[in-house]
Amino acid sequence: MLHAECCPQEERSLPFPERWPRTSKFALSACAAAVAELVTFPLDLTKTRLQIQGEAAVCRYGAAAGRAVPYRGMLRTAAGIVQEEGLRKLWQGATPAVYRHIVYSGVRMVTYEHIRDSVLGRAEDESFPLWRSVVGGMAAGAIGQFFASPTDLVKVQMQMEGKRRLEGKPLRFHGVHHAFVKILSEGGIRGLWAGWVPNVQRAALVNMGDLTTYDSVKHFLLLNTPLQDNSVTHSIASVCSGLVAAILGTPADVVKTRIMNQPRDKQGRGLLYKSSADCLIQAIQGEGFMSLYKGFLPTWMRMAPWSLVFWLTYEQIRRICGVSSF
Repeated sequence: MLHAECCPQEERSLPFPERWPRTSKFALSACAAAVAELVTFPLDLTKTRLQIQGEAAVCRYGAAAGRAVPYRGMLRTAAGIVQEEGLRKLWQGATPAVYRHIVYSGVRMVTYEHIRDSVLGRAEDESFPLWRSVVGGMAAGAIGQFFASPTDLVKVQMQMEGKRRLEGKPLRFHGVHHAFVKILSEGGIRGLWAGWVPNVQRAALVNMGDLTTYDSVKHFLLLNTPLQDNSVTHSIASVCSGLVAAILGTPADVVKTRIMNQPRDKQGRGLLYKSSADCLIQAIQGEGFMSLYKGFLPTWMRMAPWSLVFWLTYEQIRRICGVSSF
C-alpha cells in the first residue's frame, strides 16, 4: 500500500520526456521539421511551380487563359521567381508548410516508433527487419499526412499565387487564415481534404523511402561497421533516405500538386481531374511518362538537405533532452 502511494510522487519527479514520451517525441520532431522546412522551402516552391507548368489538362480545357509560362528548369525558375516576384516570394506559403510539418512530422515519427517498438517489435539483436520497416514507414506516413492534408492544400495553393499575379489573374487568398476560411466556405470540410488520396499515397511512398531507409541504413551501419551512433552515421543514413524518398515519391507528388491546384466547382469537385488515377493517365497520355518526374531535381535537392537537417537536428535534440536515439 505504501509503495502504491509513493508511485504518483515518484512519477512526478521523473523528467518530462520519461513521463510523457510520445508527447515529447512529437514536440521534438515538430521542432526539427520546422527548422528543416524553413531552410529548404525555396526548393519546394520551385518544385511546385515546375510540376504545374505544361499541364496537358489545362491546355485541353482552357482553364489557364492568359500568357503561357515556358518550362524553364529548376535554376531558371528560381531565378525567375526572384526577378519577377521578389526574393521574399521564395518563402510564399512557408507558414502553412511549417504548420503542416508540425502535424505531419510529429504524427509520423511517433507512429513509426510506436509501430517499430510496440506493435511489430525489434529482433533480439535490436535490428528491425526490412519488411517491418517498410510496413511501419508506409503506415506512419499515411496516417501523418491524412491529418496534415488541409495544411498541405493551403500551402500548395498559396505557392501558386505569385504565378496568378503574373498572369493577370486576381489573387485567391490574402493570408493563411483567409485561405482556410475560403476553402472551407467553398468546399466544406470535404474541401479541406481535396487531394488527400494522392497526398496520402505520396506520403506512404516517401516515408517508405525516408523512415525505412534511414532506420535500416543507420542500424546496418551500427551493427556491421565500426561507426558509432553519431553525426557521421546520421548524415550517411539521411542522404540515402532523401534519395530513395525522392525516387519513390515524385510521381505521386506531381499528381498531388495538380489535383490540389486545379479549379473546383461549387460542390468542391475538380474541373480537370476526376481522381488521382485520372490525373495520372492524363499526364502520361498528354505529356509522357517522364512528366511524372517534373520537378525531380528540386525535389531531390530539397529532400536531401531536408533529410540531413531534419535527422541531424532531431537526433541532437533528442540527445540534449535525454531521449534515446531514434
